[in-house]
Amino acid sequence: MTTLRTDALTYTTPQGRTLLRDITLEAAPGETVGLVGPNGSGKTTLLRCVYATLRPTAGRVLLDGADLHALPARARARRIATVPQDSGAAGIELTVREIVAMGRSPHHRFWEADTAADDALVREALARVGIAGLAGRPFPSLSGGERQRALVARALVQEPDVVVLDEPTNHLDIRYQLEVLSLIRELGTTNLLALHDLNLAAYYCDRICVLDGGRIVAAGAPAEVLTAELLAAVYGVNAEVGIHPATGAPTVVYLPPDRATTASGARPEPRATTS
Repeated sequence: MTTLRTDALTYTTPQGRTLLRDITLEAAPGETVGLVGPNGSGKTTLLRCVYATLRPTAGRVLLDGADLHALPARARARRIATVPQDSGAAGIELTVREIVAMGRSPHHRFWEADTAADDALVREALARVGIAGLAGRPFPSLSGGERQRALVARALVQEPDVVVLDEPTNHLDIRYQLEVLSLIRELGTTNLLALHDLNLAAYYCDRICVLDGGRIVAAGAPAEVLTAELLAAVYGVNAEVGIHPATGAPTVVYLPPDRATTASGARPEPRATTS
């Protein structure tokens, strides 16, 4: 079980634009922490620093207190699995099974072939994400949702301590959104994921960090963080936030501007219509 921590993380582009400012957060062993915030708030940049495709300008990413960027690449890959946003499959001439089996690469020297145990892990992962029947298909032939599930399966066979996911429900229909997020929580890994859907974040995340303008502006349990006031300030939307009676999780209902609650607590009367 691994603790993931970012310590005063800052990232500035070579052109001088600061995308992250003094980000400190922690995901405890086995905890699922969600990153939410509007487009351009820094979620993807933060995740790229965490899985080491970007090097922070200042601050550190720590795994159980060890500086992630000081570890050799293979050692990092054995500990952290990544599910990026699906950016398409152009130029990829591999089957689904071959894509998923790439998750075993950090556990082998480059000349070593997959073992029977590796093959079993791949089959199990494909079944768990619901695409066992697609194993022999060319990866580019899959739909966006199928590709996303294949990338989740690749992370599973990596057997990591930490899983970092950037919008893992992109392109998935409702059933698979729920199944994939449930699966991630069941892994027992430490998870850091970016989500746009606040209701999914509220239900599946132990804690939520809200980013805006490259800073963390709120962090805590979903019920503490997801308030109508915060949504108005960060997203510029009107919303009602309640506790769902079946799940006990916060539920966000968005309101169009002409249906927003007035300062007195009463909603405006419906607009008159003409026939």
